[in-house]
Amino acid sequence: MLDIKLLRESPALIEADLKRRGETEKLNWVSEAAEMDKKYRRGLQEAEALRQKRNAITDEINKLMAQKKDFKSKIAEAKGLPDKIKGIEQETAPLKEQIDWFLMRFPNILHDSVPAGKDDSENVVVREVGRKASNAKMLPHGELLEKNGWADFARAAKTSGQGFYFLKGDFALLEMSLVRFAVDRLAEKGYTAIQPPLMMNRPAYEGVTDLADFENVMYKVDSEDLYLIATSEHPMAAMYRDEIFGEKDLPVKLAGVSPCFRREIGKHGIDTRGIFRVHQFNKVEQFVFCLPEDTWKFHEEILANAEGLFKDLGLAYRVVNICTGDIGTVAAKKYDIEAWMPREEKYREVVSCSNCTTYQAVRSNIKCRKKDGSKEYVHTLNSTMVATSRALRAIAETYCDGETLEIPKVLRPYMNGKKEIKAGK
Repeated sequence: MLDIKLLRESPALIEADLKRRGETEKLNWVSEAAEMDKKYRRGLQEAEALRQKRNAITDEINKLMAQKKDFKSKIAEAKGLPDKIKGIEQETAPLKEQIDWFLMRFPNILHDSVPAGKDDSENVVVREVGRKASNAKMLPHGELLEKNGWADFARAAKTSGQGFYFLKGDFALLEMSLVRFAVDRLAEKGYTAIQPPLMMNRPAYEGVTDLADFENVMYKVDSEDLYLIATSEHPMAAMYRDEIFGEKDLPVKLAGVSPCFRREIGKHGIDTRGIFRVHQFNKVEQFVFCLPEDTWKFHEEILANAEGLFKDLGLAYRVVNICTGDIGTVAAKKYDIEAWMPREEKYREVVSCSNCTTYQAVRSNIKCRKKDGSKEYVHTLNSTMVATSRALRAIAETYCDGETLEIPKVLRPYMNGKKEIKAGK
């Protein structure tokens, strides 16, 4: 949600941003929302003036009563004021709702370094890291896992439907080792481990994302005002809703560990036999609350944390700067990390790293009290550290010779020193 100050002080900035994004159909909304805001503020001023008048008359009545003088004329003068105030409040309340509707649907203001582009085909590669191996003769990863007894998709489909899986044996332990490795790396850098609630109510969810954009990929609990979380970013973003940090309390750096639930309806669909695009997966997520002046430093930090993990796993990857046509509503700037998949001989997204500046904090009303006593909205940032199912696919395609999977060296301490996983184990 955009800060109302932008609409009041810099409407041209909003218009320029909409043009950058190609959302020209929203340009008229800026002047419309600004006019509504002027009318809304006039109403507030009129109501406040009437309240002050009512209070002044009340003081006069009290004085006249103390002096045992006639005060009937003052009572008559005050009689109609409450109804006038109520009438103005009834007129302004819908205006506030409509202004908020606009502010929720204006996207965040993009950073200058976001490249122009119509869609994901025009994202800009920042760097490529590692050697791009080829393993084109390998079985598709889902078939490989199933053949070697490391996953069971047929029984998962029988149990839960398409888009689910059972991981088995040492491969399941490898998944758990990825989680612990990621959490330990973040703990070394001052991130506090968080296991969040796996469900959120609608008001909390609306504070962190535009449900109109996200609701079609989320699971809602029937008869309850609850949604299964699509990522631990969302409950962590809502964790300090309606709270004020002290300046000395920032930054707050969190490492969320949770299952994530997504319907994955869209152009890609789900994997019927695989673990890359599924309805349920485990993820370690970085989340930062910080002062505005530190925001871009932390954006680079959370990106470096995720890059470090993939370097340590020995996986080739590239970093991509997401363009204006692919970035979405909430982020001011966004990087993706795409891991190299040797069988497919293609990069695939494994990490999303976003700076949301004040966009989430405004809607969730999360502020910081500065040393001089003033208050301002904090900035929020988030990044995948590891989505285990996607990283496991890259590991399988990089380290498996068909029946034996070499365990990346950094994960061996979490696997009791084991160096490889054999078929059937």
